[in-house]
Parts: sequence; structure tokens; C-alpha cells
Amino acid sequence: MNLSNLKPAAGSVRNNQRRGRGTGSGMGGTATRGHKGAQSRSGYKRKVGFEGGQTPLQRRVPKSGFNNPHKVYFKVVNLDFLQELAEANPGAEINFNFFKEHGIAGKRDVVKVLARGEVKSALKIEVHAISEKAKAEIEKVGGTVTLLA
Repeated sequence: MNLSNLKPAAGSVRNNQRRGRGTGSGMGGTATRGHKGAQSRSGYKRKVGFEGGQTPLQRRVPKSGFNNPHKVYFKVVNLDFLQELAEANPGAEINFNFFKEHGIAGKRDVVKVLARGEVKSALKIEVHAISEKAKAEIEKVGGTVTLLA
């Protein structure tokens, strides 16, 4: 065996079908495109969502909803989760950078603390927003809350 007698495995390579090259090929005449219509013409490209002239789905389904560009979406953190963080990272200052480093919030997120659960240790917290009840719970055990601008 050498480079001059290498061949692909039997049956692994097929010839291309030569369409529109006379009746003897079996694909002359219409070249397997059928008769008339857009799809038989050269240069035909179907539009995205085209359904053969039937009203397409994006036009049959009514518009709905509204995204308010001024609404602030908070990344919510509860007191029970803060307590878990404090136990896992003793002495750590819980601020926005802490949330970013631990994958809890992204750099454009706005963090708000809510009052589910309870806090047992005094925490020093810096967040964008906090509920009144959560603030009272944290200050009751000797913690401090600082709001970010």
C-alpha cells in the first residue's frame, strides 16, 4: 500500500446529482423543483416566518405586555441567607462587592434585603435598599445598615 493506490472505503463517496442536465439524467426539465411558483425560480429565498401565504404566526398572535424602562428590579436577599453568609464568612463585611465576588449579584444589579428568617449575629451591611422590618431585625441584634446611593 502506498499513496498512489489509496481509495476511500466502498460506498462512502457518492457522486453529486447533476440536476437540469437533460432527460437522460432523470432530472432534466424542471430539475426537481416542480412547476412554476417562487420556489422553482432562481434566486428564491424564503423569508423568515413565511408560511406559504397563510397569515404567519407572529401576525396571528396579538401583541401583549410592556417592559417599563424605568422600573428597578431588585436582587432580593433575605435575612436567613445573610445569616448563612455570616456563619460561612465570619468577620466579613457584607457589602455589594461581597455579593459580586460570591456570584449573588451582578455588577449592574440592585440589592435589597427582605425580612424572611432571622439574624442571630451582629452584621455590618451595605445594600441599595432594605425593608423596614429587616432593618429593625438587624439593628435589634446590634448590627448596622448603610444604604448605597
